[in-house]
Amino acid sequence: MIAAFFGVLVAWLSAGPSPRTWAKPFVVTSPSEVLATLRAGCARCDWGQPGREAVALRLSVDGRYSQHILLARGEAPADYRVTLGALTAGRHRLTVDREAAHSAKGAGPVTIDALDVTMLARSDEAFLAQSMAPILHARPNTVGRFTDLPLLMWYEIVPTARGRQYRYSVIFSNEDGGTATDRLMATWGRTTDIEFVYGAEIDASEKILAEEFQGPGHEVPAFNGRHEGRHPLLWVSTDNNMVSQSGRTRIRYAPAPERFDLTGVSREMVMDRHPWSYTTAAVEMQREDKIDDRAEAGSGKIPDPRRYVHVEACAEVENAAVAFSVRAPDASGAARWYDSDRGVSEFRIVRSGCFRGAVPLPAFAGRPDAVRFRAYTRPPQKGAPPAPAGTVRLTRVNTVFMLDDRFQPQPSMFSWTGSTTLTLDGDWRELPF
Repeated sequence: MIAAFFGVLVAWLSAGPSPRTWAKPFVVTSPSEVLATLRAGCARCDWGQPGREAVALRLSVDGRYSQHILLARGEAPADYRVTLGALTAGRHRLTVDREAAHSAKGAGPVTIDALDVTMLARSDEAFLAQSMAPILHARPNTVGRFTDLPLLMWYEIVPTARGRQYRYSVIFSNEDGGTATDRLMATWGRTTDIEFVYGAEIDASEKILAEEFQGPGHEVPAFNGRHEGRHPLLWVSTDNNMVSQSGRTRIRYAPAPERFDLTGVSREMVMDRHPWSYTTAAVEMQREDKIDDRAEAGSGKIPDPRRYVHVEACAEVENAAVAFSVRAPDASGAARWYDSDRGVSEFRIVRSGCFRGAVPLPAFAGRPDAVRFRAYTRPPQKGAPPAPAGTVRLTRVNTVFMLDDRFQPQPSMFSWTGSTTLTLDGDWRELPF
């Protein structure tokens, strides 16, 4: 069972009204994986404002560096949950220091409302997953630049022929390289970057049989790198947040992973469970000048994210592409359809399973009242042999929503379950709300 340290007292080690060091002594009763939750905020912090983005906190356990936390969620206290790794039985001390060198110059004092420690014994069902959670070293060109921050980590458990695989994925606040922002919104319905980073296959005795990671070029080789305990050490190494087994960066992050079962839903559901992740991503887009209400498709920029309609659907897609449209009244009250591909073939969705996309409405459009889907033939791949005729079968629409004033999801407007085959390059399949 989970054994939570019952004390919540934080020892203030610095004099004065705004301390720069906090500490928490705690006792581990048996060898455990240890998690920490800081409920913290920082005055004048705003991830969307240059010079006030965040304060960097340096965490140490028993005097040894553990990781950094960037207080990227603003002034109001928010929970930051991290893994401290494997600790032996006995007395320990968690120390948190404000690190000026990596904090925004205009950020104000830090407030820590709670500093809690949780211990997972070997008997706890979450122990194994936490014990293998990756530790991510920062990409060098993000240090001090407040970009592409790892916001969340989750894991899935997938059966294998020899046992089961634990698969860890990370949601980054954006990607500085890779897919352009407007194409991200059209084909993924978000501006965050979601990446599988590490997998570990284990047998019934919990012995690790194989490890893998997602390296540059989206290749997935075997992992043969270093560990701390069972935690693999990874280095974010590309501008689209692929990882490597080694690197020079010493600053690192260790968000505590959550378990998710994504059967019948998209990976973006993890963001839905943490609506603040939408806010963080949107204000980073503002700060990086990637939002322009006059932005056209193909420009790499997007209109205000609050004008987008997000659609999650599920389909069996083979050698084909899918686009959707939403119907909404324009400023004059006339009903119009707005296509997710915006006339750009690269903005169509080409993956099977449950997917998200998003389409912007004009500034004064009304509430959507229908969605429709269409299948397209994919152009032949250069140098590849002719592919068989494509097929698309739509099976579900999970959610249709827009963002509120805080850039967070509003309640869904529509869902549908059924089975309909979309004719390649044929008519739209319309679903009224």
